[in-house]
Amino acid sequence: MNIYRQKKRWKLILGIIGIIIVSLSLWYSSIMVEQIARDERRNITIWADAIQNRAKLVQYTQLLFDQMKTEERKRVELLAEAYKRIGNTDDSGPLDFYLRIFSDNTTIPVIFTASNGEILLSGNLEQDISQYKKLEGKLKEDFSQYDPVTLHLTKNEYQYVYYKDSHTFTQLREYLDNLVESFFEEVVANSVSVPVIITDNTLVKIIAHGNIDEKVIGDSIVMQHLIKEMASETDPIEIDLAEQGKRYIYYKNSYLLMQLRYYPYFQFGIIAVFLVIAYMLFSTARKSEQNQVWVGLAKETAHQLGTPLSAIMAWIELLKMNSTDVGITAEMEKDVERLQTVTERFSKIGSSAVLQHEVIYLVVKNTVNYLEIRSSKKISASVHCKGCQQTLVPLNRQLFEWVIENLWKNATDAMGGKGKIDILIEEEDRYVIIDFSDTGKGITKSMFKSVFNPGYTSKQRGWGLGLSLARRIVEDYHRGRIFIKSSVIGKGTTFRLMLRK
Repeated sequence: MNIYRQKKRWKLILGIIGIIIVSLSLWYSSIMVEQIARDERRNITIWADAIQNRAKLVQYTQLLFDQMKTEERKRVELLAEAYKRIGNTDDSGPLDFYLRIFSDNTTIPVIFTASNGEILLSGNLEQDISQYKKLEGKLKEDFSQYDPVTLHLTKNEYQYVYYKDSHTFTQLREYLDNLVESFFEEVVANSVSVPVIITDNTLVKIIAHGNIDEKVIGDSIVMQHLIKEMASETDPIEIDLAEQGKRYIYYKNSYLLMQLRYYPYFQFGIIAVFLVIAYMLFSTARKSEQNQVWVGLAKETAHQLGTPLSAIMAWIELLKMNSTDVGITAEMEKDVERLQTVTERFSKIGSSAVLQHEVIYLVVKNTVNYLEIRSSKKISASVHCKGCQQTLVPLNRQLFEWVIENLWKNATDAMGGKGKIDILIEEEDRYVIIDFSDTGKGITKSMFKSVFNPGYTSKQRGWGLGLSLARRIVEDYHRGRIFIKSSVIGKGTTFRLMLRK
């Protein structure tokens, strides 16, 4: 018993040390992960601030382009007014001024037409339009980007000035488009691996995305859920593009940050699984080794008993021939027969047990009768059976009798040679239940499992093998169960056996 107490004590000490080591490791890992997480969050914050600044730059550039567009419209209107004044003034001074306004326009493509669409004048065009008499077709489509400026020459006479973006403005427009495109590309392909979604003002259409699984992108419901999740974590960045409308940049913490958050628990989960598997393999190997020792010891014991038994049987025959008292030889033959049964039991350990259908009540009753005669007169025993006098159970009779003997000896030792043993046999649908009760000193609940371990004993000179052997016979050979059903200190213990019918 001291072995198992020491074992429990060492388990407790090692468990506490293990908890301390794991706690310290988890604490230190959490600190390291938190530091990395803070750096990651700082990088994300810097990225978000940079995106905000870039967004303001794009918006400011867009504003400048809008102002340029307004200025070009004013220049066209001024050009149209100059063209109108050229034909209506006789003063050379103002005429030179208007001609200078007209000639200074070297960037804005313009076409002057009559009210019927006839082309009167053009300037700063990239292509030759001499084949066009009127502003129509593809040419008119190119110059219909903006509403024309109307020149009212007289009450019923007017002309139109068509224009489109200047060459400089067109080049800057291409630059702005490239700027916006590169801005979006930089947002979605960011160096901090932040999951990003860019939507239009409806929050439904996805303009661009980055660092998101393509399977998620293909599912609109999942995407909307992801957008809501991002909005709950961080405020979206809003960009107002004059010609494209509002754009919203949604983002959340990077996958690396989320992984770092759960890394310590994942790490120790893997360690725990590894330790459990290692413990199971070690326990299996230890049990296998114990089984080998059990089998070897049992077979060696059977072999050692065989030789003196043969000699004793020969001596009994010799005594009979010399007319020795028949009563003496008869008792000696009973003891020899008992030794032969014990020898056969030991020889069957480690071999496949042959099970035969036996009436369980008779097997238990006969074994108890045999043991009661050879026990103290102060021990009484009773066997009760509730409707199972003829119930058959697949048994190896010799091995199962050994189980009853071990329980009997354990009970008599616990009662100190004085008390009562009650055995109750009941039948269920699949099992036969045998409750073996004594009035001994009882067992503490913490030792319910330990009593079946090899070497556990409460006696100073005991080996602690009886209950361990009983469990092996019941569970390994008969595929049943044996356990302590109940025990009260100072009142007794009840063992329960469950055997398949």
